[in-house]
Amino acid sequence: MKIRVPLLAAAALAAGLGIPAAGCRSPGTLPPAMARAVAVLEARAGSRLEGTASFESMGERWISLRIEVRNVAPGLHAVHIHEHGDCSDPKAAGAGGHWNPANRKHGQWGRPDGEFHLGDIGNIEVGPDGTGVLTMTTDLWAIGGGGATDILGRSIIVHARPDDFTTQPTGDAGDRIGCGPIARVEE
Repeated sequence: MKIRVPLLAAAALAAGLGIPAAGCRSPGTLPPAMARAVAVLEARAGSRLEGTASFESMGERWISLRIEVRNVAPGLHAVHIHEHGDCSDPKAAGAGGHWNPANRKHGQWGRPDGEFHLGDIGNIEVGPDGTGVLTMTTDLWAIGGGGATDILGRSIIVHARPDDFTTQPTGDAGDRIGCGPIARVEE
């Protein structure tokens, strides 16, 4: 599954976060070129899930994400970025809620009205063999810098059920079956 944020949605969300318009620079707000981060996903809530989420900057604006999972029940499973990088609890409760720095309603990534959390990644499709891959590219995140759009120190959560993109504030996605803290990859 590939997701690309429509320009209108990106502009609406960026405006809500106080991010400068494209082509404008504010000191310290742009991610360093070729920054990388990773989350090693571990099983939670009695699952056997394993996987990784890899983030890589593509120049100064775009971040690509690739999530790979295995040992997961076939079907759709919600994937979100959560507020905290604490996956120590057996049910990943320490990860907190969905990452939502703009205080928006939960929704489907890329909505034209901008009503979605920065952590609302979507659903990953897992095949009969128990594996799934989700990729997306966005200019709404940063790897480092400490600003509102910084993904470092947060976590990737895979849920037991699909995100319905409607139920507030979580999408009725069920248990947190996988969790991984997002950390910078040092070269």
